[in-house]
Amino acid sequence: MRLFLVVLLLFLFAINGSGQMTEQDREWNKPVEPFCIIGNVYYVGASEVTSFLITTSKGHILIDSGYAETVPQIKQNLDKLGFKLSDVKYLLNTQAHYDHAAGLAELKRLTKAKMVASVGDKRGLEEGDKNDFAWGDKYAFEPVKVDRTIADGGVVSLGGVTLKAVLTPGHTPGSTMWLLNVKENGRIYQVAFVSSTSIPGYTLLDNRKYPSIIPDYTSTFAKMKRVKPDVFLASHGSFFDILEKAEKFHRFPAVNPFIDAEGYTNYVERTHTAFLAQLKKEQDAKRAKTR
Repeated sequence: MRLFLVVLLLFLFAINGSGQMTEQDREWNKPVEPFCIIGNVYYVGASEVTSFLITTSKGHILIDSGYAETVPQIKQNLDKLGFKLSDVKYLLNTQAHYDHAAGLAELKRLTKAKMVASVGDKRGLEEGDKNDFAWGDKYAFEPVKVDRTIADGGVVSLGGVTLKAVLTPGHTPGSTMWLLNVKENGRIYQVAFVSSTSIPGYTLLDNRKYPSIIPDYTSTFAKMKRVKPDVFLASHGSFFDILEKAEKFHRFPAVNPFIDAEGYTNYVERTHTAFLAQLKKEQDAKRAKTR
């Protein structure tokens, strides 16, 4: 009976708000073979919505869940790699949107892990992103309790491994980039797990539900330009060309394509340019109305 109730609950949340998975959701949630990206960092997510496993001697850390429907893939991917989902001790999140957080509640039930998130996204996670500043309840998901909030520069440490939180608000009020140093072939590489700096249909000017959206994005771009990671990973696979790089890495394992400082810089510059263009468009439209 208990198993039935859990399955029913997951189903109800899966169809909540936006209805059943859209064609885009299904495309983004296609299975991908798990693999080691670098050092103790593994890819365990789907084709577009990402999930990363960081292993340690004292248990593991998982970043993002994808959809609720991604959770079985994550579990299967850990099994394929020889790791146990029950050994995950911390769940981290890059943004409180359903395509990155809808499976966190189920993962927390399965792992008993501690959920760590920014203050800015705590409400979104604990309310399942209801009353979102842009989408209302359209993409609501099963809420997950946050066990610990983290500030800018705060760290999560486990088994000698430390991840640093860099708050990058804008896409969500508490969007978070996570930084990690890994060692491979005698060298230290900084890995960046980027949230998102896109503006998917948002209103920037006079946004009553998110009054600080413009200064938040502005400070985020300035902050991200000061970070110089070696390895560029992100909440969406297309941001860092995961499928193409994974295929290339499989064929030529001696050269790691995920070591891509230029890719990170280009992503930040590209999305910053898009932000400035959107802001100018809204400013021009506002001026035209006042003439």
